[in-house]
Amino acid sequence: MTILVTGATGTVGRHIVAELLRAGESVRALTRDPAKAGLPEGVEIVQGDLADPGGLVSAFDGVTAVHLINFAGDGYAPVETGPQIVDLAVKSGVRRVTLLGGRAEGGLERALAGSDLEWTFLNPVEFMSNTLQWWAASVRAEGVVREPFGGRRSSLVHEADIGAVAAAVLIRGGHAGRTLVITGPEAITTAEKVDMLAAATGREIRFAELSEDEARAKWRGEGMTDDLIGFLLDALGNTPVEGRTVSRVVEEVTGRPARPFSQWAEENADAFRP
Repeated sequence: MTILVTGATGTVGRHIVAELLRAGESVRALTRDPAKAGLPEGVEIVQGDLADPGGLVSAFDGVTAVHLINFAGDGYAPVETGPQIVDLAVKSGVRRVTLLGGRAEGGLERALAGSDLEWTFLNPVEFMSNTLQWWAASVRAEGVVREPFGGRRSSLVHEADIGAVAAAVLIRGGHAGRTLVITGPEAITTAEKVDMLAAATGREIRFAELSEDEARAKWRGEGMTDDLIGFLLDALGNTPVEGRTVSRVVEEVTGRPARPFSQWAEENADAFRP
């Protein structure tokens, strides 16, 4: 069967593509800019955008399973074409769908839930790869992490495990109508993350815990909007239960344990070295 992966060049999408290829599946990857895709040999790359379902007819042709994302474009705006996408999937003969949630549930989820497709929603918690975005520059330059809420716990998940879960569901099914909360194998504090990163890099990394006011001033100086700052303070300071509770979804779906943060840190250690 041919499996279509949307968001194929994203953090998770690349791992889904790789897992499907390792399993010997025929993979078609949707991207807005094929020239910049940089995907492995053997992947059929097609151009398209979920915001424009009318241009996706050829991408869906002959496809039996699809991985979707619920956001579109560089600004991660919610997909507002859910009914059209689902209609196209049904007419194209798609049987199985996974949907990666990157924002609040919206029209695409509702359209899938109201269809006869075999759908599974994937809701990962905090990505381990966020550590690159938030910490790498200051660790490389100064050997320091500046962040509030050092004691907060997160069951953050390796992005490769999200890809492995998606690929397994697309290939084998067995989770129709379910919402899978995907986590790592442990709930660790911010301070513990710093210690694990220091061990992986072989260098001293200092954790400078910020107050909320200090964090607000730091992020504002980095150009963040007040709305984004408010969101971050709430998300970090009031991590929801599912974000700090370990699930067994990775092991249940893939047959192997989830990767710990210490492994992620070792794999990405060079990004934190001067």
